[in-house]
Amino acid sequence: MIIPIVNIIGILLIAGIYWFFFMKKEAQAVVVNKNIQINVKGGYQPEHIQIEQGTPVTLEFFRTDPSSCLEEVVIPDFGVREFLPLNEKKSITITPKNPGDYTMSCGMNMFHGKITVK
Repeated sequence: MIIPIVNIIGILLIAGIYWFFFMKKEAQAVVVNKNIQINVKGGYQPEHIQIEQGTPVTLEFFRTDPSSCLEEVVIPDFGVREFLPLNEKKSITITPKNPGDYTMSCGMNMFHGKITVK
C-alpha cells in the first residue's frame, strides 16, 4: 500500500518540476518609454520589458529582498554590472542600439529578466 503512494507522490513531483522549468509561461512585456521602476524581490518585477531602439531608458531598480544573490544586477550586452543597495533606488540608463532580446540576471545568474528592443 505504501509503495503506490510513494510512486504517485514521485510522479506528481516530477510533473511539477517539468512544468516549472519547461512549461512556465513567459511574462507579458511591459512597454517602457523613458523610465521604469523594477522591484527586486524574489526576482524582477516586471520580469520582461520592451523598449524602443535608440531611445535612452532609465531602469530604476528598488531592492527589498535581503538575499545576497539579488544584490547585484548584470546586463552583459549593455556592459552593466551594478550593486543594488537594500531599500534604495539604483538608476541605470541604457540606450539600445540594436533590436533583439537581451537578458538581465542577478550576480549568481539564478534570477532572470528580459529586455526586448523593438
